[in-house]
Amino acid sequence: TATYLSNGPLTLLFEIVDSEFMVFGKKVDEKYPDDLPICTEILKCIFYGHVSALYCLACENPVCVDCMNGEHAEHPTDSLENIVDQHLAALQDRVDSAKNRLPQIREAVQCLRDILQQLNSQRSSIEEDIHSSFSELHKTLDTRKSVLLMELEVTYGLKQKVLQAQLDTLLQEEAAINYNCSLTGEALDGGNKAVILQTHKDVGERLSDLASQGLPLQPEENDQLDLMMEIEGLRKSIHNLGTIVTTNAVASQTEVSGDGLEQCVVGQLATVIISTRDKSGGLCKTGNAIISAEVCTPGGSVADGEIVDLKNGTYEFQYTVKKEGNFSLALRLYDQHIKGSPFQLKVTTNAASTGSSDGGARKRSAKSPGSRSRQKGVRRGGSLFSTPKKKVNPIEDDLIFRIGTKGRNKGEFTNLQGVAACSEGKILIADSNNQCVQIFSNTGEFHSRFGVRGRSPGQLQRPTGVAVHPNGDIIIADYDNKWVSIFSSEGKYKAKLGSGRLMGPKGVSVDQNGHVIVVDNKACTVFIFQPSGKLVTKFGSRGNGDRQFAGPHFAAVNNNNEIIITDFHNHSVKVFNADGEFLLKFGSNGEGNGQFNAPTGVAVDVNGNIIVADWGNSRIQVFDGSGSFLSYINTAADPLYGPQGLALTSDGHVVVADSGNHCFKVYRYLQ
Repeated sequence: TATYLSNGPLTLLFEIVDSEFMVFGKKVDEKYPDDLPICTEILKCIFYGHVSALYCLACENPVCVDCMNGEHAEHPTDSLENIVDQHLAALQDRVDSAKNRLPQIREAVQCLRDILQQLNSQRSSIEEDIHSSFSELHKTLDTRKSVLLMELEVTYGLKQKVLQAQLDTLLQEEAAINYNCSLTGEALDGGNKAVILQTHKDVGERLSDLASQGLPLQPEENDQLDLMMEIEGLRKSIHNLGTIVTTNAVASQTEVSGDGLEQCVVGQLATVIISTRDKSGGLCKTGNAIISAEVCTPGGSVADGEIVDLKNGTYEFQYTVKKEGNFSLALRLYDQHIKGSPFQLKVTTNAASTGSSDGGARKRSAKSPGSRSRQKGVRRGGSLFSTPKKKVNPIEDDLIFRIGTKGRNKGEFTNLQGVAACSEGKILIADSNNQCVQIFSNTGEFHSRFGVRGRSPGQLQRPTGVAVHPNGDIIIADYDNKWVSIFSSEGKYKAKLGSGRLMGPKGVSVDQNGHVIVVDNKACTVFIFQPSGKLVTKFGSRGNGDRQFAGPHFAAVNNNNEIIITDFHNHSVKVFNADGEFLLKFGSNGEGNGQFNAPTGVAVDVNGNIIVADWGNSRIQVFDGSGSFLSYINTAADPLYGPQGLALTSDGHVVVADSGNHCFKVYRYLQ
């Protein structure tokens, strides 16, 4: 007789052969053999059909009545049904506990995917920046090479001209002397008196002049042409050019301490120390982590403060609250809340009421925040706090002022792209690699900024274009998210459009009908949407024809509601009517007047003149409405370096994103 017992992955064959109990064809005498996962007594009960109604607590096995009369007689038992119910309940609790972890795991997985995606995006962006920077360096070196060669030719030409003229004069005099002397010698040798008299008359005076004439016998120039090249210093600079900045800091391990963590006094500076740590809890030793801080009231207002990077893995957040009450302090590292954040603050009007929990008054350090040594241009973690510095033009030029340096704070930029201006006297900058839009007044004063990095609606991944709708809404082209986001004038998210249609939106504009014009750089197509997201029309494809584009960048609309597009790789500007019908184009590849080396930003003045940022030639050109070249904007005192978007401010100036110099500049413009 043979019997199979199957329970999940366990399948056993046991049988009786010649009165011997066999398992897998093997005689088994032991009760708990090492190579079997179950007691042989239980197998025998199953084989003989004995019903197990009890559970042996000592052996932790179900047993039948026969077993209880045998070797289990002295063992404590319980009802098998009770034990099974207990085990079922325990297993169910464990299943529930395990399932409760799934949302956390899914959230963590999504977070990691977002970070990996952002990491990949940052790598691609930095790779693009490296290629672009070194391409510009090559171009700069080639330009300098051409200038030096030209300077060499001019200098050589001037010297050679002087020396050659002197040489020609002397050779002419030598030839004249030889000729006249030869002529006279022939007359003298002939002995003919008449010939001698005639020669004396014809040549004698000439010979006297040749003999007495002053000649440039001393060199009037020298042969010096030397080249001075500081190669070694340049080579060292190039050897150390650029660095990849990162840290291993993680928010879950990073710690916060300091007097300003829980309580502070109205009007007095409070300080919080942020110590960054890696995944193992080890202290990070370098700075440059991206940290943001917000001190908010329940109503949402923000206190004044600043993050200072101490460059040793620690950071100070210094802030001042101007009224008493309960506040929330949110500290984030790479957009993740630092351990314990957000912290609850109690702000009081005097130091006595800010005592510690043990009754002792907390004593603040007497060190003034102004005594801290700060290096110029020190990069701080991304924060809502800091003040941009306005650089005023030092010489006569069209430049009025410039705002910005490379960084992540307000008034600092990393790859700024699109620019917009509105009638309320504001300038908007799409700060692409900082995933935000920064807003300034026409005079360059910082107003606000908004934007949270991410790939969900309402978040920004790579904002490249920005425009202002007549109703005040702010429209942002998000290249990496492949849609256009619409925010209120206060930076509150409202809607998105173009999702599923756009491949890589670069520039945006608004026509006179309130339609949103989107330049899809990757698809080489211009889309026109209603603000609701409904597609009105689209036109364009990849190519070099009149209605085709090769990497189009930005758009502008004139008073006739005509759409003007910069065609980057076709080195031209193209004009279409509101239905997408081609009207005209102008420009070709080159450095001359009216030529382009990859045009980018574009704007139109009240007279219909078209202002174009010439990226590769680092200049701004002005054309009339038919595309005829008019003039340049003078940028000589503080040269542009890869200009991107541009716009006309409400007070009639030109504002341009000087991407390579990490700033925006405002120029005078006479319309």
